[in-house]
Amino acid sequence: MTKIITIAIDAMGGENAPKKNIQGLKIFLDKNKKNNDFLIHLYGDKNILEKEIASLKISRKLIKIIHAEGTVSDEESPMTAVKNSKNTSMWNSVQAQINGGADISLSAGNTGVLLVISRMILKMMKDVSKPALAGLWPSKKGMSVVLDLGANIECDEKNLIDFSEMGAALFKSIFPNQKPYVSLLNIGSEQIKGTEILKKTYSKLKDLSNENNFIFNGYIEGNKIMEGDSNVIVTDGFTGNIALKTAEGTAKFLIDNLKNSLSENIFSKFSVIFSYFSLKKFKSKLDPRKYNGAIFLGLNGPVVKSHGGTDPIGFYYSIDLCYKIIKGNLMGQIKSNLNHLDVKE
Repeated sequence: MTKIITIAIDAMGGENAPKKNIQGLKIFLDKNKKNNDFLIHLYGDKNILEKEIASLKISRKLIKIIHAEGTVSDEESPMTAVKNSKNTSMWNSVQAQINGGADISLSAGNTGVLLVISRMILKMMKDVSKPALAGLWPSKKGMSVVLDLGANIECDEKNLIDFSEMGAALFKSIFPNQKPYVSLLNIGSEQIKGTEILKKTYSKLKDLSNENNFIFNGYIEGNKIMEGDSNVIVTDGFTGNIALKTAEGTAKFLIDNLKNSLSENIFSKFSVIFSYFSLKKFKSKLDPRKYNGAIFLGLNGPVVKSHGGTDPIGFYYSIDLCYKIIKGNLMGQIKSNLNHLDVKE
């Protein structure tokens, strides 16, 4: 019998919620009409959600609405928000993994609050001391997992090794037919370069490398991330967040300048006709909506954070990511990798 995947969604989180969130859900439902192996639990103001669903003529067959009075503001600090968050859509969507039968939680709300709430409710996995925020990154050879993207400013070698094991498990759950190749982000590819923490981590990952869990590819420099030779890139949250924001800014710069160049004069506009499909493919490759959805790893349940400012298409991709993660048995993959780590130690 096929296991039913239950996705708990904070329908009130993020900009233009719940309209954007429900529109994204409709896209997901339309693209999965032939699948009956999932249920969607929506948390938020029942009256508002009912109206949004009715306006889009969405079938209620695979949807359940659970009323939640409050919402978490983007302006609130984590500690302030947590005190008053127990009746919010965010809190209840995470709590659903404990007593609501949910397999995974999704929110586009306040990142700091979501992380604190998730840690409070789900707790950390045994022997994992810090959670990591992992994201998807385009490369020449497909897609890579990059972590940590901002959950931890400072990390020791134990944290980086945990991130490597969890990142490899995430990659295997999303891309079951590919092998994870892990690399540490560093200022050079030579083994003698980097901090003492990186050098110790390098030595340990070299010993842990095997065909079943992941293959260690050594160090990787920032300009090689998108080559795709390594598909799990590991670093601390300070470095990872800067790398992420730099990549996002670079992609936006390229797309904006390309648009300007192609609309400068009649000749450049005319050239668009001949290169339309190539330009469309280029834009699609750099479209940040396709990589929307960062995953908190290290908790006793998966939580996905959608970008608060994304549009319905971006939110659809975050729901699809939730579906793939559970279908690929992420938690089982992580536990298997961490057990492998215990054996080696």
